[in-house]
Amino acid sequence: MAKGMLFPDYILESSWEVCNKVGGIYTVLSSRAKTLQDIIRDRIVFIGPDCWTHEIVCPYFREDESLFAEWRLLARDEGIHVRIGRWDIPGQPIAVLVDFKPYFEIKNTIYTKLWEDFQVDSLHAYGDYDEASMFSYATGKVVESFYHHVIGKGKRVVYHGNEWMTGLGLLYIRKHVPEIGTIFTTHATSIGRSIAGNNKPLYDYLYAYNGDQMAGELNMQSKHSIEKQTAKHVDCFTTVSDITANECRELLDKPVDFVLPNGFDNAFVPRGTAFVKKRNTARKRLLEVANALTGSDFGDETLIVSTSGRYEFRNKGIDVFIEAMHRLNNDSALKKNVVAFIEVPGWSGVARQDLVERLNSGLRYDTPLNNPVVTHWLHDPARDNVQNMLNYLWMRNDKNSRVKVIFIPCYLTGSDGVLNLPYYDVVLGNDLCIYPSYYEPWGYTPLESIAFKVPSITTDLAGFGLWANHIKGSYSEIEDGVKVIHRTDYNYQEVAEQIKDTLIAYSAFTEEQVKVARDHADKLSKKALWSKFIGYYEQAYDMALRKASEREE
Repeated sequence: MAKGMLFPDYILESSWEVCNKVGGIYTVLSSRAKTLQDIIRDRIVFIGPDCWTHEIVCPYFREDESLFAEWRLLARDEGIHVRIGRWDIPGQPIAVLVDFKPYFEIKNTIYTKLWEDFQVDSLHAYGDYDEASMFSYATGKVVESFYHHVIGKGKRVVYHGNEWMTGLGLLYIRKHVPEIGTIFTTHATSIGRSIAGNNKPLYDYLYAYNGDQMAGELNMQSKHSIEKQTAKHVDCFTTVSDITANECRELLDKPVDFVLPNGFDNAFVPRGTAFVKKRNTARKRLLEVANALTGSDFGDETLIVSTSGRYEFRNKGIDVFIEAMHRLNNDSALKKNVVAFIEVPGWSGVARQDLVERLNSGLRYDTPLNNPVVTHWLHDPARDNVQNMLNYLWMRNDKNSRVKVIFIPCYLTGSDGVLNLPYYDVVLGNDLCIYPSYYEPWGYTPLESIAFKVPSITTDLAGFGLWANHIKGSYSEIEDGVKVIHRTDYNYQEVAEQIKDTLIAYSAFTEEQVKVARDHADKLSKKALWSKFIGYYEQAYDMALRKASEREE
């Protein structure tokens, strides 16, 4: 940390994804926690939603009633109901889960005050706006109570909220506890994501879009409003990449104060023989599933590739991934058989029983199962984008197809019924991972991929892709560990062709060339460790604390 910079005595940080694994922010917070724990042990406190029941226990949270027991009782007397324990991640930080449901009874009063104090428009709320706002308000009450009863005046404290879902609480603290420095990080603007998700060209017209106007057109007024006003009123407004910083300036009319790139903690990447064993286990299982589903006999020389992440068909580039696999299947230059997995959670049910029976039998089959492209039955296959595109391109995993595409439409938690391996134990079994994103503020999936020594393909519309180019000083190639493809609003066809060409080239790599690419991937990932990136956060903490200090004076 630079000399003279202020650093907090306490960091209180909230997100809908604290102890709640639903997206990339979970990875941001959970991988950064240990670095902060090493600096201010047990004075970093994460606050998340208590959306669990006695029947469904949170698998990421270990309750400890001895932690802040006296405060918990005081908070209860104030109408704040929390469970306190530890987030079961590296560093084991303290986590507070807050029950936000009681605040629905006074929702209209809360929204009225929000309008009067900060001109946030909650009239157009729908979907998850109410739920997120009540959680955010409850978190604000938690921070206020914790500050007064546990921390006390005279300490340097920051409250850091992630995404628009924490905006209401940040504004509450800004008004009611001005001694606390506030930091807001938007990981993707709600309106930018919506523009991209509605198949509108985002980048060529970014300078011309009016955020308020687009929010009205796309029925996003309330989410856009809370995000815009939070950005305006917090002490320090941040985002995760230069790409999203441009969005904030154009769509929220507020430039960010700092860009805080997402780092990674590689403590759970296995080493040495453990790594080799896990990689072999993953490859064996992936090929067993492919063979049982399609009636093939793929061996270990098969090229295993995948894409994964949230099921945003266009934004995450799932469409262009399928198009690239279709072209690859029709190109005679391909040197190896390819099994391509699409690992995104869709609207799916249980694992296919016919597939499970084949896997359990241990026998080899030379005939495919019915619809040999999915591992779990889809509830509404006629409306599923992946299934429809595979059907449209007639990608049915025919016997003669050198490229088989397999859709695993569920979360890889280790108990999916087919692979039965957690995601990180699956990703290291790949030869290449492919993430041709159209809208990707940062891009954790390619960073995770290279941390497990798996070279990846991404685009320069992902923050991570831009960072990889910055490290190299030019466009990064697959030999460097990451292939970064130039992507625009309109060059879908060229992106698909470049993915195909990269896979053909990689399929012809010698063992030594593969080793070099894997080593470069590993080395690049180490440049993105939190120990390197935490310095960006130190700047944000310093700014927020200085502004809070000025208010007190």
